Amino acid sequence: MSLLVTSRLRLRELHEADLDEIVALHSDPEVMRYLGRVLPRDELLAEALPRFQTTPNGYGHWVAELRETGTFVGWFGFRLWHGDESTMELGYRLARRYWGRGLATEGCRALIAKAFTAFGAGRVVAQTMAVNHASRRVMEKSGLRHVRTFHLYFDDPLPGTEEGEVEYALDRAEFLEL
Repeated sequence: MSLLVTSRLRLRELHEADLDEIVALHSDPEVMRYLGRVLPRDELLAEALPRFQTTPNGYGHWVAELRETGTFVGWFGFRLWHGDESTMELGYRLARRYWGRGLATEGCRALIAKAFTAFGAGRVVAQTMAVNHASRRVMEKSGLRHVRTFHLYFDDPLPGTEEGEVEYALDRAEFLEL
């Protein structure tokens, strides 16, 4: 996928000029609140940039920008769910100034549709901490349904870890009924 356009967003491949925005996004403690510690720039670029590379299948992460201005909003992405070719994991991260505007839901809906129509996915999944209510609302508004709550062990758990992690999903048949 080189470009995906919604009513307010344009999702495109990462350019070198986006690196400072990506670093700023991942350096915001509120953005990273449910994701882990803020990494120094060098570590972040070494860890994050390989994920932004689009695979030959078209999976990967894409920069999200406002259609009208080209302003950086964040990113959305897909990767195979534990190597399962039929299941795609949805992820997203938006700059705080764009929270609460429905942009996350808009981008997620577009990628979910792309997963089923262009990539032939049988299922789309997403996960977050149970206490991340905003992200859970995005998943629900995007058509995903709560599948399970589960607990993982972490050496250095984040506040709220004791409430567990949640998994949301949507199967192809459910998508076709929407």
